[in-house]
Amino acid sequence: MSGTSGKVVGITGASSGIGEATALELAARGAAVVLGARRAGRLSALAGRIRAAGGRAEVLTVDVTRRADLERLVAAAVGRFGRLDVLVSNAGIARTGPVAELGIDGWDAMIDVNLRGVLHGIAAALPVFRRQGHGHFVTTVSTSGLKIVPGQAVYAGTKNAVRTLLEALRQESTDGVVRTTSISPGYVRTELAGSIDDPETREQAQRQMAALGIGPDAVARAIAFAIGQPDDVEIGDITIRPARQN
Repeated sequence: MSGTSGKVVGITGASSGIGEATALELAARGAAVVLGARRAGRLSALAGRIRAAGGRAEVLTVDVTRRADLERLVAAAVGRFGRLDVLVSNAGIARTGPVAELGIDGWDAMIDVNLRGVLHGIAAALPVFRRQGHGHFVTTVSTSGLKIVPGQAVYAGTKNAVRTLLEALRQESTDGVVRTTSISPGYVRTELAGSIDDPETREQAQRQMAALGIGPDAVARAIAFAIGQPDDVEIGDITIRPARQN
C-alpha cells in the first residue's frame, strides 16, 4: 500500500506538538488516525478539528508507561478500522541536568516514557503487524542522541537506546513484514522544554526553541513521507533540524 490515504495510524503523544501536527497532516492526506495521550480534552478538540475537515479520528486517554493503555490503543484501531498499519510512538519527556546532580526520579521518568513507552507500543502492535503481514513503526528520537552534550546524558541515552532497538528490530524483520523509521528532530517549537525541572535550563531551552525552532508541521511532513513509501521501501532514519542549528 503506497501513500498515506486509507492507512490506519496510531499516534501517541498526540495532544500537542509533533504528535498533533502529525495527526493533522496524515488525516488531511486521507489516513484514519487513532490518537492517544494523557490530556483527554486536547485530544477531543483535535479529533473535532479533523472530523470537521472530513477526516477520520478516534481518541483514547493513553499513558505510555502503562502497557495496557497501548494494548487498548491498538485494539481500538483494529476494532474500529479493521487493522493498524502504522504506530507513531511520539510521546516523550526531557529531564536535563548533570549526572552528578543524581536526578534519579527524572531518570526513571525518562526511561519509563521515552524507552519503556516505545517498548510497550512494540509489544502491543507487533503481533498485529505479523498477523496482518505488514506494519510500520515510526518513532520520534532526537538529535540529542547524535550530538552528545553536557546535561543531556540520560535523555540522550534513552533516545539512543530507542535508536538501537529499532535498528535491531529492522534487522530481525528483513522478511518485509515490519518496517521501522527513526525520526530525529532538532529544535522544534513544541512543549517538550516545559517538562524540564530546572527553571534556568528550562528557560534556556525555551529561548533556543523560540529563536531556532522549526514548526512541528515540518516533522509531520517527514513522517508522512516515510509512511507513504511503497511497502518494499523502508526509510530507516530521518534527521530534521533547523538549518541554523549547530
